[in-house]
Amino acid sequence: MSAPKELRYSEEHEWVKVEGDKVRIGITDFAQSELGDIVFVELPEVGAEITANEPFGSVESVKTVSELYAPVSGKVVEVNEDLNDSPEFVNESPYEKAWMITLEPANVADVDKLMSADQYEEMVKED
Repeated sequence: MSAPKELRYSEEHEWVKVEGDKVRIGITDFAQSELGDIVFVELPEVGAEITANEPFGSVESVKTVSELYAPVSGKVVEVNEDLNDSPEFVNESPYEKAWMITLEPANVADVDKLMSADQYEEMVKED
């Protein structure tokens, strides 16, 4: 399981990367490995307002459908359209090709409340 040090992590297994005044969000390597082969990704529309700790989409694997929970609140400014045709990117490249949405966060400081890579790895070990 990889958890890049420059990212922040939620208890619901989403990662957050700060890019200037925006944040990019996806699911972790651990999450995709637990889900199995991803066959469909449902994401919000550009312009949607999402709320921290509330569902913003879902991923469907051969095993189950799992909701995606927003790690921070904000407005969706970009959606990874590549996942419509290539949901397997979530399994192959969860931190690069399979980012899911980019947000203008309501408060960028909320990212600091998320877990560091070390904290996230510790939480996953305990599961």
